[in-house]
Amino acid sequence: MTASLPRQATSPDEPRRPPEDPRHKFRRRALTLLIIVLLIGVPAGYLVISADQSRNSGKDKEEKYSATGLTSGWPSRVQRRLYQVPVPGKSTDVAYYETNNWKTSRLYVQFGTTQAGLDAFLKGVGTSRSALKKDHITISDRNQKVVGWEFTDPGPWWGLVHRQKDPAPTQDIVVNGSRTDHPMVYIVSRTIP
Repeated sequence: MTASLPRQATSPDEPRRPPEDPRHKFRRRALTLLIIVLLIGVPAGYLVISADQSRNSGKDKEEKYSATGLTSGWPSRVQRRLYQVPVPGKSTDVAYYETNNWKTSRLYVQFGTTQAGLDAFLKGVGTSRSALKKDHITISDRNQKVVGWEFTDPGPWWGLVHRQKDPAPTQDIVVNGSRTDHPMVYIVSRTIP
C-alpha cells in the first residue's frame, strides 16, 4: 500500500493563470538558451584562446633559446640585474646571449663604450680599472666558442675576474683597448642557481 500526499486545493480567491502566450514562451526559451550559451560557451572559448596563446608562447621561447650566438640588442633589465651587468647608457654594438642548465647560468654580453662609460661599468660591477691586467684574457676558450668571440685582434687587451660570494655572480671581463676613445667590453657573468 502506497501512501499518497494530500493535494492542497487551490484558493477560490486566486485567479487562474491564463495559458502561456506562444510568443512569451519563445522569448523565455530563447533567453534560457542565451544564458546557457554565455555560461558555457564564453569560458570554453576563453580556454581555447588561452591554450593557443600558451602554445604559441612556448614556440617563441623555444626559438629564442635554441638560437646560438649573440642576439643584437640589450639584455632585459631582469637579466642585467640578476647577472649584475650594468651596461652603460650610450653603449654601442650591444649584444647578448644567455645559457641555462641545472648547474650554472651564464650571460654573455658585449658592448662598446667611452672611457667614462668603462669606468662607470667597472664601478657598477664592484671593481675598478686598476684591477684590469694587461694581456690577461679571462674568458675561457670554451666560453669564447659559445658566442664566437675571438680575442686575436691587435690590443691592448685587458682582463679581470671579479669573484663574489654565492649567490652573487662571478664575472670574467675582457676589454679591447685598440680604440682608446671607444673600448670594447666583453663579459661572461655566471651564477649558480
